[in-house]
Amino acid sequence: MEEVARFVLENKRISVQLKNIRSKLRRSIDRLAKGDVHFKHRKALRDIGRKVYTRKESKRSSILDIYVANAKRVEEALRVLEEFSKLIGPQHGKVFKDIRFRVYALEKRGFRALGQSGSL
Repeated sequence: MEEVARFVLENKRISVQLKNIRSKLRRSIDRLAKGDVHFKHRKALRDIGRKVYTRKESKRSSILDIYVANAKRVEEALRVLEEFSKLIGPQHGKVFKDIRFRVYALEKRGFRALGQSGSL
């Protein structure tokens, strides 16, 4: 999303807001992890989702398709982080929920801007 806002739309405001969200997200994850390695449980070569590739994933026909697909991925990931962080403490989920709703708003603004730029 950030790259589309920056390089396609050349919209500094949306790009900076997305960059700030990314930075806040990184800091929040680091605080929760407390120095723990985030990927210690990942077994990439044996990951059961590694070879799953749907027809929908292989098809992108516009910048808008890419933007929306990435927005949905970000929102889904934030939802997962929100739920799993509650295992550490109920208050931790609020940070990810707040970020998720900021992404919803920026997704809509970027969608509109892409429509106006003719990048649909």
